Formats: sequence, C-alpha cells, structure tokens
Amino acid sequence: MDQKSRILSLRDVASQINSGGDLATVLQHLVAAACRHANWALGSIMGIDAAHGYAHVIVRHDPTLIQRDLPDRWELATSPSLIALQRNEPVYIRDARESTEFPGYRKEAFERDYRTVLVMPMDCADAEGRPMVLSVIARTVTDVTEDDLAFLGTILHLGAIAVEKQHRLAAEKSASERLDRALAAHTSLLEHVLSDGSVSSLAAMVGRLLPNPLVVVDFTVNQLIAGRSPLADADDAAWQSAAPTVFARALMRAARDAVERGSTAAAPIFLEDGARRLRVFARVEPLTVDRQQVGALVIFPSAAAEGELDQLMLDSAKYALSVQMMRSFLRFRFETRTQSELFFEIVERRWRDAADIGQRAARLGLDLSLAQQMIVVDFPERAKALGGGSIDVEHTLSRVLQQASIEAVLVAIDGGLVCLMPYEDSPRQERSTKLMRRIADDLSRYLGEAPIVVAGSRCIGLDDYAMAWERCNRMIRIGRSFGLTGALSTQDFGPLPMLVSAADVGDVRNFVRASIGAIAEHDRENGTPYLETLSAYLEEGCRSQACADRLGLHVTTLRYRLARIQELFGIDVETPERRFAVELALRLHSVIDNHALGER
Repeated sequence: MDQKSRILSLRDVASQINSGGDLATVLQHLVAAACRHANWALGSIMGIDAAHGYAHVIVRHDPTLIQRDLPDRWELATSPSLIALQRNEPVYIRDARESTEFPGYRKEAFERDYRTVLVMPMDCADAEGRPMVLSVIARTVTDVTEDDLAFLGTILHLGAIAVEKQHRLAAEKSASERLDRALAAHTSLLEHVLSDGSVSSLAAMVGRLLPNPLVVVDFTVNQLIAGRSPLADADDAAWQSAAPTVFARALMRAARDAVERGSTAAAPIFLEDGARRLRVFARVEPLTVDRQQVGALVIFPSAAAEGELDQLMLDSAKYALSVQMMRSFLRFRFETRTQSELFFEIVERRWRDAADIGQRAARLGLDLSLAQQMIVVDFPERAKALGGGSIDVEHTLSRVLQQASIEAVLVAIDGGLVCLMPYEDSPRQERSTKLMRRIADDLSRYLGEAPIVVAGSRCIGLDDYAMAWERCNRMIRIGRSFGLTGALSTQDFGPLPMLVSAADVGDVRNFVRASIGAIAEHDRENGTPYLETLSAYLEEGCRSQACADRLGLHVTTLRYRLARIQELFGIDVETPERRFAVELALRLHSVIDNHALGER
C-alpha cells in the first residue's frame, strides 16, 4: 500500500471509529478498521487484569462463518499481552505454530488456522480502568516492517482518542444522572418533611441515598437510628439492633463531644458489647435549628470516594433531618417555655392572683393545692455550654421518674431542670433521696460529668415555692464553691460551709490567706509539714506529747517545728483569741479550694 492510500485509509479509519455508539462499539470499529486497512485476517482487543493474572477479551473481529466457542480469558503467563504493556512495544510472533514461548497461541494457531500474531499496547483503558492491547492475526506467515508498525500505531492512536472521548462522555452522562438523582433525592426528602413524616422513616431514606453507613442521632427525643452496618462482622440487622442499645452510650457521647468541639473530622469511637471492644472511625455532622444543636449524623467512611454530589445529597439530608427535628424541638421549647414562665412567676413572687396561678398550673398538670417538693438539677458547666442539652435530658429524667413510679412535672430552666413531685411526708424521705441519687448517677453517665442535685423543703403555698427555690440555689452555690457534685443535702456540708455561704466567700478566703496563707505557700514550695503539724497540735488541745505521738515524732522535734512556725510566720497559739483564729482558718482551709492562697 502506497503512502497516499494509507493516508486515505486513516481518514476512513477515523470516520469509522468516530461513527458513534458506546465504548464497545468504538472498540469493535477500531479492531475491524485495523484488520481491514492493515491487511490482517483476525483481531481482538483485550483488557489486562494484572492483579488477577488474566487478559480478558473485550471485542473480536472474526469474519469467518464458522461458529465456535472461543476463550474469553487468557492467563497472562501464556500471553504476550503483559510483555507488550511492560515494555510498551509490540510483540511480534512470526509463526505461532513454530513458537514455543506462547503455548496458548501455538495451540490455537492450529485450531483456528493462522500463523503470524502481532500484539500492540494501546495507550488507553477500558470501562473498568484496565489497560488494553490490540492483537491482530494473519493466516499466513507475514513479515512486519517499520512502516507497518507505524501505520498500525497511528490507527491505535486514533482509537485511543476516540476511547478517551467515550470515557469523557460516559463520565459526563454519569455525572448528569447522579445530579438528577441528587435533585430527585432532595425533592423527595423535602416532600417527606412537608408531609409530616417521622424522623425514623426519613433516616431510612437518608441511609439509602448516601453512600456511607451512618447513624442519625436525634437529641430532641434521645434517639439513635442506625442504617447500614459499618462493621465487617455484623450484618445490617445486627447493627441496627445493637446501635440504639448496646452501643448507644458510646455513639451518643461521641456525637455530643464532636458537636461541642465543632469538629467534623473523622475520629475513633470505641464500641463495647461486653465481649469485645471495637474501634471504628466516624465523622459527625451537626444538625442545627435556630442555633440549637438538635441532632447529629454519625457518618462512617467507606471505600467509595465522596464527591461534590455526595456532599450535595449530604447537605440535603442534613437540612431535611434538621427541619424534621424542628417540630419536636419547637414543641418542647413551647411547652417548657410555658412551664418555665409560670415557675419563675411563682418563685420570683411576680404573681398577683393566686387563683389564676392555680388554674394555669392545673392546665400544665401541676396541682398546687397538694404538698409538693422541688428537686433542682444543676448541669455541669460543659453541658450548660452545649446548646439544646436539656432537650434529651428531659426525656432521660422522664424515664427515671417512670421507673420509680413517681408522677412529677419537669420544668426546664437555664442550665438545669426542676422536678416538682409530691412531697414525701416521712422523716427520712427515703424515696426522694433514692430518686436524687438515681438522677445524679444517670446524668453522670449521660453527660460525662456529675451534676448537682438538691431538694427543697415542703411547698404547700405559693410563698413556700419561693423559699424552697432560694434554699436550693443557696445549696447549689455552696456545692459549686466547695467542688461538691451529685445528690447533696445540708448534712453533706456541715456548719462551716453554711457559715461561708452566709458570708462573702472572697472575705473568707482573704481571712484564711492572711492567717495561714504563708505557711501553706511555704509547705508547697519546700515540702515542709508545718501546716499539718500546726493543725494536729491544735486538734490535740496544744498537748505536746499527744501531738508528737499522733505524728510519730519525738516531742523535741515537735517543739522545734512549733518554734520554727512562730519564728518564720509569727503565729502564736498560746492565747485563746489567737488559737481560735488559727483553728478557724485551718478548718475553713479544709473545706474551700486554697490553691491560690500563696498568690499575691
């Protein structure tokens, strides 16, 4: 074939390859054009799966009329295809019947009556991303010149251009279809929300639409809804059963911690089921309504890469879930705001008509004509900083009350909750004490820190509620001042904390600092036991021998220490007035935080 004929042939090849169709059609036209214009009898294009050691036939050109079953997969160990790709150059088998290097071709050469084989690498990949090679066959022994290789290489280059074009078209089509699905998903999610569907059914829709396994956390009702399983050894049914029960605490805490930190980066979550401890990685996307965190999406990474459309669907899912949870949130906020307004009207003595207050309370399920007791829960500072934290805590306390068979009204307040329950008319008040401890224990596990839980006195009239509220707040302030948490009563404080609460805490600290602050600072900096020695001496009634025996010292050593205390700090406990002042300072020091006594 002369040069002009080859150029015209290339034009025909380009027209055939680009005549339209899908990738398989393009490849079929390519192998047919290569055989026709380069004078080869048979041909095929194979995708090379090097990872599994096989070459897969994608398309064939076989104009014979004989129908036969031909192999569609070749072991690379017996195929020249891998060599052609590795060397990026043609593999020429002049006579396949005589060649011993490729026994597969030698056997087939006799069966299909051919002699020469040429395998050329193609600079493109198939639909699965596998590199491809072109294999052409002649029935007679054929010599291949450099011009022949150049001509066939040009045909392959035109084919590679067409293949890449098909890849781009397929990618654009796939992106368009995914965009259509994303828009349809967005529409269906909003339709579900507008039709007043449930969070559970919406979560199921979201689980089907997003590529990753996920858990929907609804803070408004303290609920976990699990989708596909992220665990290799647990199927979907087992995961959906374990997530809201066995793994609920770990998942809820991980969601809360991530929302509080404002972090959406993947982090480990440790799941325990009693028999094992699993570590999984997940990221948490917050669900927000009116600047309140009402829920979260716990998303487990998968092998599939996430693109812009996945992010678009994720945003749609977050929006739909947030709107769906908004109803519960607004309902809760309306109810609690109504209760809270009434409660603070009572405890702040802003009411005028007792009958009106009684009617409003009755509509909210509270009978003020009966004796009531106020239990106040003050959340830890970390929980107070987390917006919307009281929503699901209210449900947690409702379950505690239900399990204790106590009919009570819960009122949300800033940074805590108030439980109004029937007054227990017994001296020891075992039922309310047990309830307070149960509330403190459950919220300690739930919030990760212990709250303060205190109880007020008996309330029978409206003025009683104000006094009980002031008493509870005073006890909470005392508890916070002295670092106490959990269920507290006046017996837990003793007389000194009550004395401190009645005075200005700053003045008390200044008194302690002026009295024994220098000794405390000296002991911290030098490791001396002067404060301990002075305290023991006073507790033993200033009796040297008894104090020395208590401290395990010789009485001479004790007297030396006391002399040094007087010499260094000017403290003299020989007079009753000085002894009382120092002993009071020591006792106050034992109940307040004095880490800063030595600070000037």
